Amino acid sequence: MKNIIEAKGIKKTYISGKIETPVLKGIDINVREGEFLSIMGRSGAGKSTLMYQLSLLDVPTSGEINVDGTDILSLKNREKTLFRLNHLGYVFQDYALVPELTAVENVSLPLLLRGMSQKDAIKKAGETLQRLGLERQINNLPSQLSGGEQQRVSIARAIVDEPKIIFSDEPTANLDAESARVVIDLLKDLNKKGQTIVMVTHEEEYGRETDRILHLSDGKIDREDVINHNKFK
Repeated sequence: MKNIIEAKGIKKTYISGKIETPVLKGIDINVREGEFLSIMGRSGAGKSTLMYQLSLLDVPTSGEINVDGTDILSLKNREKTLFRLNHLGYVFQDYALVPELTAVENVSLPLLLRGMSQKDAIKKAGETLQRLGLERQINNLPSQLSGGEQQRVSIARAIVDEPKIIFSDEPTANLDAESARVVIDLLKDLNKKGQTIVMVTHEEEYGRETDRILHLSDGKIDREDVINHNKFK
């Protein structure tokens, strides 16, 4: 099983005036293809910051990151945009849906950006929503959906163009227990079908359902727990 993400010496320091705040302090991390990895730690440990560096949503102060054979830090801005569009999917705790667009229109956006016709994009988006049990909500606006439904729409948007990796930042943070369970089960099902997933979570019970947990503390990896030992033999 090859590494789909390889990162070395990742540091991230935020500068405000004369004040420097180091958030990541030299992290080495590998993610295997088909792995479900969770990143855990207390608030302020650097979990989301690390995920943003690995997923090309931010640029580290120093270090190296290789994703699916590409040195992503050497890419120009337009190349980074295209790489995100063609290889990566994102699920956020605030759903990040466009409020003026229906569920099916939100899900079709990545396909339209890749040049698919509107007719085909809407068709594929509708099929993806149906897979996630949202066939009755495809024409609803986000304001007409529950939190759990909005998060499932967000997942549908993340997987509609079949990305190599899904990055998920606290996907259950704003959900009740029942909706959170549905979302975690969806991610687990996607992973069983071969999808690589990197998830930030503060909830130990969900972290223990992934293949491996990286525990962050004060910007460094404190320890690693391998949950699914059989997967890495």
